[in-house]
Amino acid sequence: MEGNSVVSDEVIARYARDAALEVPGVLRVVDGVRKGVRVDDGAVTLHLALDDGVSIPEVGAGVQRGVADFLERMTNVRPESVDVVVEELGGAA
Repeated sequence: MEGNSVVSDEVIARYARDAALEVPGVLRVVDGVRKGVRVDDGAVTLHLALDDGVSIPEVGAGVQRGVADFLERMTNVRPESVDVVVEELGGAA
């Protein structure tokens, strides 16, 4: 059978959010204007709040790996990039 299947950006964003929240040190996704999780031309950007005292580079790298691996497993496509923006530490704005 021939045909194509397409996964919407909204589904990819939901998968990316779920995968990021599984990484130790991630408190939550920071939502708001031009924040949250964005998907644009194969790139995923996540705006996150992290626990106080964590290594930002280590948690960021863990999010990048975890999100890319999860998206590849669930959609059969690896994102071109996974960008992590740390908006908050310890839940404070």
